[in-house]
Amino acid sequence: MSTKTENYVINNYPLAKKAGERFKMDPLVILSQGAYESAWGTSSLSSKHNNFFGITAAGKPNEFWKGGVYQAQNQYKLKFRTYTSAQDSFYDFARLIASNYKAAHASANDYKAYADKIAHSPYISEQNGDDRNAYMKGIISIYENILDIAKKKSSCQRRIQLRSCGLTVFSRQVHL
Repeated sequence: MSTKTENYVINNYPLAKKAGERFKMDPLVILSQGAYESAWGTSSLSSKHNNFFGITAAGKPNEFWKGGVYQAQNQYKLKFRTYTSAQDSFYDFARLIASNYKAAHASANDYKAYADKIAHSPYISEQNGDDRNAYMKGIISIYENILDIAKKKSSCQRRIQLRSCGLTVFSRQVHL
């Protein structure tokens, strides 16, 4: 796993967890889709405008999106939402799924079913160059990658607990 990938998960899981609790979604589904849309939080849209999900600037401002807009400088010239904080992006995404993509939301606790439903919904547009099957496979793959990171982190935490009890000695310090 790359540091970029692990940093994305560690830094954004709390945001996904809050959004998931509020809108009744698996936080790892939210985190996975954000990773896919933002290249693990490294896209310009996520790093400069706190938009981790590629949400376009359609619709009216709401509790999480105050109406800020960024226009992409590419062939599509799409307008995207800008957010005050990353947390607002995660909340607005989960709100959008819960209110506008009911079939995907109903499957949000089964990552494979969710990936299929969202990939084959109007959330994805071939007119913008999206590939529905690649999108579905990408979300599934990222979800499973995040599970591996979580297992690794959990294993590290157990080793740290054992070490603090004097049961195991490690040659390097682990930072979580």
